Amino acid sequence: MTAELAHSRTIDVQYVAEVILNGDLVMAAVASTLVRAARKSRRLTQEQLAKRVRIDQATVSRSERGREAEFATVDRLLAGAGHRLYSAPTRRDDAATVAAEIRDRLRAGDKDRALRSLIQLNDDLLAERGLVRGVLGLAEPETTTDPVWDAALAALVAWRLDEEKLPSPDWVNAPSRFVREPRGLEIDSADPVPPASEVPAEFAKRGVLVWHDTFASV
Repeated sequence: MTAELAHSRTIDVQYVAEVILNGDLVMAAVASTLVRAARKSRRLTQEQLAKRVRIDQATVSRSERGREAEFATVDRLLAGAGHRLYSAPTRRDDAATVAAEIRDRLRAGDKDRALRSLIQLNDDLLAERGLVRGVLGLAEPETTTDPVWDAALAALVAWRLDEEKLPSPDWVNAPSRFVREPRGLEIDSADPVPPASEVPAEFAKRGVLVWHDTFASV
């Protein structure tokens, strides 16, 4: 049950097998992303969060490094940052998880794989309906360290949630999710810049120049 809640997924036979095979690594990896994203969304330092929940700062640090995945501790830290764990009937990664993945790929200089992660998030959002789609965009992602990619994540979530008539979470309209000078994702310098008519509205609004066809269902 703890793994189910931490992943915001429902239990099924395949998922149970994955947890058994991967052990604590599965729980720890997800817990670190959840705790760090929740803390930063409230602009808290590790020490401030620790004081809120009356534990030592070292425990917060271990949680954010994937070395402390006990459910009670993770739940307590999230509550201290004003967050709660919920179970939703999906096994798809949310925007916060994808943002961390994109950040790692950008650091490795692999923009192609970063784009694939963004496209996978698009496909996952499209695959869900109603409130479950909303859950995938609810938690505020950490920065990818690139403002254009941060804006792209916000644009994608706002776009796909609006299609389901769902309200956008506050984070998608934060100032840090807009680029002053319109730019592309710069995957390949030879790629042509799309005209305004070919850029999805939410991307254009945030200054991200990306072809509409990039997110076409296949």
